[in-house]
Amino acid sequence: MLNEPTMEKLRALRLDTLAAAWAEQQKNPEIAKLAFDERLGLLVDAEHLARENKRLARLLKEAKLRIGQACVEEIDYPARRELDKAVIRQLATCRWVHEHQNVTVTGATGTGKTFVACALAQQACRKGHSAIYRRASRLFDELGLARADGSYVRLLAKLARVDVLVIDDWGLAPVREQERRDLLEVLEDRYGQRSTIMTSQLSTKQWHDHLADQTLADAILDRLLHNAHKIALKGPSRRKEKEEADQ
Repeated sequence: MLNEPTMEKLRALRLDTLAAAWAEQQKNPEIAKLAFDERLGLLVDAEHLARENKRLARLLKEAKLRIGQACVEEIDYPARRELDKAVIRQLATCRWVHEHQNVTVTGATGTGKTFVACALAQQACRKGHSAIYRRASRLFDELGLARADGSYVRLLAKLARVDVLVIDDWGLAPVREQERRDLLEVLEDRYGQRSTIMTSQLSTKQWHDHLADQTLADAILDRLLHNAHKIALKGPSRRKEKEEADQ
């Protein structure tokens, strides 16, 4: 029988789920028919699953994904979108995260770039990797404020540590000089060490001109595109299609 001293020890060891599962086993006569190893395996599985769920919840909370419910299973593949299912299936393994590669997602407004980016980041969290989502404009604002209050180096270090950094909606406005330098700092720290997802309405071929500084553009794009998986979404705005369907 599970007694109170044992329960207290399990709580002290922070094995609450295992303790609860063991208590449930005592109430189930069918469980008593199992061998000790089988019962122990069930208890360990329950504790392991609970810890994995807590870890995933923490990672997703810290990621602050714009579309929290986005997942690779919900990505659809109509022909007009020209999205290769095999590419998403390969990215879903998160090998690109292990190998510190990047992903770019481009396409016109409303084609689902943010959803795909968040789905890939969410999948990385499910595989145990950390992630952070930032809209490009907010990221540059955050870096500017950090420079002003003296926490710039600390913020760069935080961005350098995260396994997957999502920079969404890059290229909507002309790039300022400091933003170019900030982007280079972020990518320099991450190159070959971590992975970055960048979304933009501009095709990757337009990024160099958009950066409007040949030297910095060469440095930025070399670190971002050299080992990147490129996804180019086609078709009409999915938001507009949904609005028309709802009318």
